[in-house]
Amino acid sequence: MAAPQLLALRGIFKRFGAVQALADVELEVRAGEVVALVGDNGAGKSTLIKVIAGVDAADAGVIEWHGRPVQITRPHDARELGIATVYQDLALCDNLDVVGNLFLGREICRAGVLDEVEMERRTLELLGTLAIRMPSVRLPVASLSGGQRQTVAIARSLLGEPRMVLLDEPTASLGIEQTAQVLDLVDQLRERGLGVLLISHNLGDVKAVADWIAVLRLGRNNGFFNVMTTSQEQIISSITGATDNAVTRRKAPGWEVER
Repeated sequence: MAAPQLLALRGIFKRFGAVQALADVELEVRAGEVVALVGDNGAGKSTLIKVIAGVDAADAGVIEWHGRPVQITRPHDARELGIATVYQDLALCDNLDVVGNLFLGREICRAGVLDEVEMERRTLELLGTLAIRMPSVRLPVASLSGGQRQTVAIARSLLGEPRMVLLDEPTASLGIEQTAQVLDLVDQLRERGLGVLLISHNLGDVKAVADWIAVLRLGRNNGFFNVMTTSQEQIISSITGATDNAVTRRKAPGWEVER
């Protein structure tokens, strides 16, 4: 039985002046699934994420949430639906500790005073449920590794109990160990029944955690693939728009003879 559909995009268009950033884009994300959004630079990935997150409203098309049309014209609309976004820059405050970053803008107060004890308790509880290891939740974020900072940003997005999380290049500029930590967290999100839309240029990461791969090319759909049954060469061909390239030739029968 298929998982319930969370988000569906139907015929999404977005233009910036003379530039057609998105044209007739379709996309579906279901609960408990990770969909990777891939494509070359300028393919429209970040624009599509911003449309879903309410940063840039679509010019045309329909956005459905749980099967019903909705309007997402500002970030508040997306958050109210249950869509959380973690951008590549993370938007963390280096001078604040982990607790301060998680509750920034949604601090818990009692009698007009910050309830540090309760915020720390909830922080430890959330990190524990996600199996996130942190030396101390009272360390300034500036002292954390790149992978730890990324997990803090993702954990913060979960405080509002979203049903779907958008991740923009979460493993960019991370080392092998830190990347593994973030990918483990993506697996945790899926196990919690969330829908995840993951932007990544790293096909190794995509193959490791995604269930489906949606390819954008020049602002249009150029393939939707099941990770388990699709080769990396097919995905690369869809990204580049070419069926004849160095990768596919190398895999073709008789390549060694031709060389």
